[in-house]
Amino acid sequence: MRRVHSFLFLLFSLALIPSVFAEDELAAADDAEVLAGHSYHGDSFNEGPRQAAYLMKGMGNVHFPATCKTEEVQKFVDQGIGQLHGFWFFESERSFRQAAALDPDCAIAYWGMAMSNKSKADRARGFIDEAVKRKEKTTEREKMYIDSLAAYFKKTETKKDEKVDKAKQKEADKKRRQALVKAYEEILHKFPEDIEAKAFLGLALYENKSKGIPISSYYAVDALFKSILAENPLHPCHHFIIHLWDYEEPENAVASAALCGTSEPAIAHMWHMPGHTYSRLKRYHDAVWQQEASARTDHAYMMRDRVLPDQIHNFAHNNEWLIRNLIFIGRAHDALDLAKNMIDLPRHPKYNTLSKSGSTKYGRMRCMQTLSTFQMWDEALKLADTIYLEPSDSKTEQLKRNVLVARASFHSGHVLEGCDLLTQIKNDLTKLETERDEAAQKAIAKAKKDKKNEKDQKAAGERAKRGFSSRVRTLETAENELEGHLHYAHNAYVDAAASFAKVSSFDKGWLASVQQLAGENEKAIETINKHVSGHKNETVPLAWKVSVLWNADKKDDAKKAFAELQKISETIDLDVPVFQMLKPISAELGFKADWRQPREKSKDFGERPNLQELGPFRWSPSAAPSFALQDHNEEIRSLTEYSGKPVVVIFYLGHGCLHCAEQLKAFAPMTEKFEEAGLSLIAISTDGQEDLKISHENYGKEEFPFPLVANADLDVFKDYRCYDDFEKQPLHGTFLIDAAGQIRWQDISYEPFMEPEFVLKESKRLLAQPGEASNTGQQNVTASP
Repeated sequence: MRRVHSFLFLLFSLALIPSVFAEDELAAADDAEVLAGHSYHGDSFNEGPRQAAYLMKGMGNVHFPATCKTEEVQKFVDQGIGQLHGFWFFESERSFRQAAALDPDCAIAYWGMAMSNKSKADRARGFIDEAVKRKEKTTEREKMYIDSLAAYFKKTETKKDEKVDKAKQKEADKKRRQALVKAYEEILHKFPEDIEAKAFLGLALYENKSKGIPISSYYAVDALFKSILAENPLHPCHHFIIHLWDYEEPENAVASAALCGTSEPAIAHMWHMPGHTYSRLKRYHDAVWQQEASARTDHAYMMRDRVLPDQIHNFAHNNEWLIRNLIFIGRAHDALDLAKNMIDLPRHPKYNTLSKSGSTKYGRMRCMQTLSTFQMWDEALKLADTIYLEPSDSKTEQLKRNVLVARASFHSGHVLEGCDLLTQIKNDLTKLETERDEAAQKAIAKAKKDKKNEKDQKAAGERAKRGFSSRVRTLETAENELEGHLHYAHNAYVDAAASFAKVSSFDKGWLASVQQLAGENEKAIETINKHVSGHKNETVPLAWKVSVLWNADKKDDAKKAFAELQKISETIDLDVPVFQMLKPISAELGFKADWRQPREKSKDFGERPNLQELGPFRWSPSAAPSFALQDHNEEIRSLTEYSGKPVVVIFYLGHGCLHCAEQLKAFAPMTEKFEEAGLSLIAISTDGQEDLKISHENYGKEEFPFPLVANADLDVFKDYRCYDDFEKQPLHGTFLIDAAGQIRWQDISYEPFMEPEFVLKESKRLLAQPGEASNTGQQNVTASP
């Protein structure tokens, strides 16, 4: 039975008694009882999907026979297997949970949950333990699968305070991986017709490569996968073939690249993976198509099932790589638009902030790259005053921003502003060097005090200095580059070229142009030829080559380079500066103003659907379900009451939930700050209306600062997906709903969201964004082949 306290006691005690008391009480209760919102089945079931699965269209053509009660359960098992093959682990776990909910004795469903969490050993262990408990009711084949994974996740016992021997740990990991490979082979000895065992075996052999177990023969593993395709030509193991050859011989994966997305079209990652193959082969237009298909598929899924973008494995990675490839094919405006869209997306402290590898970090990185590559300096200065290039608390990110803004300033006639930023960087470098030298002297003094000899004293000082090396180098690099731009702004091209040459990351095409301005034609040609050679089929390096050769009076060579550029020019944006510099050259060569040419389509690309059929190009928020619920005064409070203004909606689990009381205690004092930002607050409780009345009466002389409304029958909880469909219990939820009634941000969890400051800051950021265009009828970034 869950703990039941009066709302009065909770809020009163939390307000007046030291917080450690509440924590002690909670800790004591945790030992015996399940907290509201937590799973009845243990910690492994707290994380992951808590809403019911459904049978999706576009899953893999796979079958994995399982001992289960109904055909429906088998369908969810098969769906989960297909999702495993597509690395869609969040949804594969959901499918297996659904199978277990329909048939609690289906042991293979718990095995599938463990397989969905192979990178999360503790969770996987909890799931496989449940499978082991039920394995006696299964077939011999299923027992072999369950036993092999149970052995893989068997916890190694260590004595208390025993130090972890990393070498032994690594060796033990190798052994368990090799044992799993052997286990799959044992399954195939007994059940040679089991092509899923072949798929898992081949994947294990590939994955072991990154864990110190080399692949002895890539062709042997490839042959294993090809034996599957001989029986099932659209088996999703096409995905594994792409991984297998990715860094070895990508040409060998071209056939699978043509079929991978088609084998499981509802899984975004299956469209993404061929982008690896095409990128490795420098077929960037084909790669862009794949990555856009992946983004559209993810967007359709996220909007349909109301999932925030960065909750999805690989989403941000796919989109940032798409931007990279858009840059390569010259789509400057689309690259910038996508980068800004990534920055626009909702942030969450768990998986999308500037310090994590999510949309925010990748979007900002690719935004800066796009602006610099295409020399869009005016646009860069405009964005410097927006959320897209806003100042950052991170020193690293702030330095990157300042370098970009200074670069843009020097080349837009704002030299003094650029000098100010250069001076700031010089001052930061001087300060850091002083800190470094002081740290070295302090280390030497300590070594001397400890009676160390002169050699050891010197070594101590050097060690202290090394702790500053990376930061010093970063500032020195920034200083060198900006000094180069300052020289360039004053037409001191020799000095500019010398400064830029010190910066290894400086655009080599631009460097060649500066070298040429410095009178070093031969050096410039050498630089640009080397650069283009290492950047095959990229439009910007070729544009620089045309310019450098033309200005060197090597017009025949420039014309040949221009012809190479035209072969891949179909989609470039002619209005950006790096292509505008070719305008007089194209005119003198007698080309049309629009000198782009259609691209010859790849014959081995395969059949592809229309991109718009897969989903919208951008994620957009979903409409918030309506509600009309009573407060403690029996007054109806509805979502329509907040029409035209934003509101934060909190779902809490009644007066019996101590964590919920802590959440309300955290949000209540900030009500005024939310209101100052134009935001209302309302909390929806699992309590009945009478319990709300008692809570308000006992709260004190003042009314609770925002409305509390009752939803005892939980229909609104279910509408907002704040409900565990598997265990039939409500979950915690926090939502930002904008003035148009769209859900802009959300957190649904077994625990309440306890950071009101984050909600307020993120709400301000999201609501300050300009309105987004509708996805309806939106144009493709690239044309369908």
